[in-house]
Amino acid sequence: MRTHVGEVLALFREHGELSRTDVIDLSGLSRSTVNQRLAALHSAGLIEEIGGGESTGGRPSSRFALNRSRAVILTADIGATGFVAAVCDLAGTPLRHTSVSVNVWDGPHPVLTAVDAAFDELLAGGGATGADEVWGIGIGVPGPVEFAAGRVVNPPIMTGWDRFDIAGWFAARRAPVVVENDANSRAVAEARLRRHDNLISLKVGTGIGSGLVFNSAIIRGGEGAAGDIGHTRAAVADGAEGLPCRCGNVGCVEAYASGWAIIRDLDALGAHAGDVAAVVGLVRQGDLDAVRLVRQAGRVLGDAVADLVSILNPETIVLSGQLAECGEVLLSGVRERVYQRSQPLATRNLVIGVSELGEVAGVTGLALITADRILGTDQIDELLERIDTV
Repeated sequence: MRTHVGEVLALFREHGELSRTDVIDLSGLSRSTVNQRLAALHSAGLIEEIGGGESTGGRPSSRFALNRSRAVILTADIGATGFVAAVCDLAGTPLRHTSVSVNVWDGPHPVLTAVDAAFDELLAGGGATGADEVWGIGIGVPGPVEFAAGRVVNPPIMTGWDRFDIAGWFAARRAPVVVENDANSRAVAEARLRRHDNLISLKVGTGIGSGLVFNSAIIRGGEGAAGDIGHTRAAVADGAEGLPCRCGNVGCVEAYASGWAIIRDLDALGAHAGDVAAVVGLVRQGDLDAVRLVRQAGRVLGDAVADLVSILNPETIVLSGQLAECGEVLLSGVRERVYQRSQPLATRNLVIGVSELGEVAGVTGLALITADRILGTDQIDELLERIDTV
């Protein structure tokens, strides 16, 4: 029975408000079975009645929706120089969030200690909702992830994180923990917001990453390394001595197009920018060197993603992260190279733009991925058993 409960819950997560008749039509289940499933979901507090629907001559039909405030999901989107932590509802919407500066290369213990402290602060600051149950935790990291195990694997820049038990760190919170690549989580948020099944998400900040969602599924690859274009060889490095990258290799896309690379190049020109936010500030002020370097970074990114466009034929390429705040200065370079180097059919209806989610893109995607884990048809037994024992 509970498998069908999960399938019915999935309908509300996908479609929003539904009547009993809607559920019958969408699920193919009998009326009596649907009544049983709806009663089970309502009893568990997973759906709520939201009033009558349109009447066809008799009593108006009841309508139901996901009870998004039944519990909360804690999420933290960790980047190279900081993280955003959030308390989200079951529909993935951030209710409260905070930004904290950290250095990811300091290792997992100081970073995750700061994440834990941010979670406590956010939960304590929720007023009446501060006592809400935590049903899941989502952690995003800037490196390849072995998704099933919840661990980072051979990350290029995350010193000390290799195979660290991130899920185990949060065991005291007694909730399932999902660990995901930060670019993947952003790709999920963008794909569902835009209702696009085929999308490439580029995260451009201190470093560079990309997430791929095709046929509505994250493409992780066999070892969790799919989409890591930041550490592929830059086209501009061909035929020249490649610039050194933080990963220890030379000629990587990051070495030419990332925030830290632009800061390096500005410093060489005597224009000191301490962080990516300062680079964005210079671009907005019209600083010629900053504008030129950011536009060139866009071209390097466009070269890197052009073959993916021809091979995978996405509907959308969406940029997020601090450097994406440079807007058209960065986008113009990306578009120039993608349209020059990709197949015309693949770019005919391609949209290339900046995320509308801002700094909550990552935590939103993490909440959605974690909700998929805890509310999915294969895991609904576990959740209902937890509810039954409370």
